[in-house]
Amino acid sequence: MTPEEEKYYETYFDTFASKGWKQFIAEVQEILDSHRIEDIKNETNLAFVKGERSALHRIARFEGGVKRTYDIIKEREGDK
Repeated sequence: MTPEEEKYYETYFDTFASKGWKQFIAEVQEILDSHRIEDIKNETNLAFVKGERSALHRIARFEGGVKRTYDIIKEREGDK
């Protein structure tokens, strides 16, 4: 891994360790948990909720994806 790539990941790891990131993710999860099928009024509202949930799920899983990618890169470097 190049020094630039290492810095790229370290910057994310610093972000993920911050109180602000943890607060943000907690709020994202709170929004996801608050969706109730009973509250969907019509097809337009359903489309909105589906889009919102899709975006929020991507955010909620972002940290795990970055960490997995980093681990895969480090593992492959160890195989060389």
